[in-house]
Amino acid sequence: MDVPESVVVVARVCKEALSVAEHEDGVAHAHMGAVVSFCGVVRDHDGGASVERLFYEGHPHAEQILKSIASDVAARYPAVRVAISHRIGDLVVGDVALVAAVASAHRAQAFSACAELVEDVKARLPIWKEQFFSDGTSEWVGSL
Repeated sequence: MDVPESVVVVARVCKEALSVAEHEDGVAHAHMGAVVSFCGVVRDHDGGASVERLFYEGHPHAEQILKSIASDVAARYPAVRVAISHRIGDLVVGDVALVAAVASAHRAQAFSACAELVEDVKARLPIWKEQFFSDGTSEWVGSL
C-alpha cells in the first residue's frame, strides 16, 4: 500500500464562521486511522475580567504565513494531512476563532502534529485581538 505524502488541505484566514467538521472531513483519508482536531472558542473571561466580544486583526500576509506554518508542521511529520483556519473580524463569546485538524495513520503522531500546529500558530501568526470587557474597557493582546 502506498503511503500518501504529507499535505496541507486547508490553510486560510477568513471572516466567515469556521466549522470543525469541515476541517476534519478535509483531512480524512482511507489511509488515516486518526483524526485529531482543536477548536479555539471565544470565552467569556480573561484575567478575572468579563469579556463580551473580541476583534481579531490580521497582518496582510497572515494567510501566507499560516500556509507556511502548516507546511512546516506537515514537513516534520511524514504522511499527515493538515487543515487550519483562523477567523478575523468581530467575534462573540462562543464563536470559533481557530480550527486545526490533523490526520495520520496513528493517534500519537496526529496528537503531536496538531499540538505543534496550534503552538506554532500562537507563536508565529501575526493576528492580534482586541478584547472588549463588560465594564466598557478594551485591551489589545499580542500586539507589538
